[in-house]
Formats: sequence, structure tokens, C-alpha cells
Amino acid sequence: MAEEVQLAGAGSTTKLRHPVAVAILSVVTLGIYLVFWWYSVNRELADFGRARGTTELGDSPGKSTLALFPGALLIVPAIWTTVTTFKRVQAAQRLTDQSPVNGWLGLVLYVVITPALYAYMQSGLNGAWRTQAAS
Repeated sequence: MAEEVQLAGAGSTTKLRHPVAVAILSVVTLGIYLVFWWYSVNRELADFGRARGTTELGDSPGKSTLALFPGALLIVPAIWTTVTTFKRVQAAQRLTDQSPVNGWLGLVLYVVITPALYAYMQSGLNGAWRTQAAS
């Protein structure tokens, strides 16, 4: 079950989602949960970025979601949004003094077993959100 966390200074909440659940639900629902999760994660990152006064965490979760789907039909937009969202997760971790998720491991996960990449990204976000909530 997802636990809601109030982000200190952001004036918004985020969810600590179980990383394995993210991976499994993205497969079981044939990608429907993935689209919902993608929007939620990008919205949470954008809210956190606005609270910290940076655009490094994105500003348009809707565009990121549209790049994932239906952008996946053109291939390039889906790859682009995956890379940029991964970088946003790393930036959120840096802003909360966490060690960022490894980009090379992310690439391997994306190529070999993509749902594991989503779990990896969520585990990185969980650490950032826990640290920020404790501040």
C-alpha cells in the first residue's frame, strides 16, 4: 500500500510506493498503471522543484505523460521522456542529499527488463521523499 508523505516546504504530498508493486502493476495492467504512475511521479517532481525554486525537476507532467503514451508509438518520445524523468529522479535525490540512482544500471534495466527500471526509479524517489519529509 502507498504511504502518503507531506513534503516539507513544498506544500504538497507525495506517495511512497512499493517499488515491486510499480513494476508488477505496470505489466499486469498492460501499461495502464504505468501511464498513471508516470504522470504522478512527474507531477510530484514538478511540485517539489517549484518549492525548491528550480526547473531542473520539470514543469509539465502532462507533456511527459503524452511523450510516454501515445508517444511510444513513435518510439523516440518515449525514450526521451524516460531519460529526462530518470534525470529528474537523480536531481531530486541530489537536492535531498541522497546518493543518486546509477544511470548505467538504469540503462541496463531499460534494455533488459524495463519494469525493473520503474521499480529502481521508485526506490530512488522513496529515499528522496523520506529525507525531504523528515526535514
